[in-house]
Amino acid sequence: MGTLHFVAPKPFDKIVPPQLPGDPRAYTYASGVAELGVATALAVPRTRKLGGWLAAALFIGVFPANIQMTVDVVGNPKAPTAFKAGVLARLPLQIPMLVAALRVARGR
Repeated sequence: MGTLHFVAPKPFDKIVPPQLPGDPRAYTYASGVAELGVATALAVPRTRKLGGWLAAALFIGVFPANIQMTVDVVGNPKAPTAFKAGVLARLPLQIPMLVAALRVARGR
């Protein structure tokens, strides 16, 4: 996903909450760098625990964008019902991802 932030940034730009100052593209690129960095840290055994902490921070950091995407999709009468359901289901799925990241961080 980190690579997609650079290859196809427009969808990511759209979910940057408008309350954040500055250009959405800067947030798109920064989160892409963060995702690639976290993936690298998780892949290297020596930095895996750090990668777990970084992943947990990343999941928390991008959660406002997930909420923004949900608000935008659910509020769009043209969005298909199945897509709305998928976007809504995605929010609570962040919890097990965060728990898994914390397990890695704690060496479990």
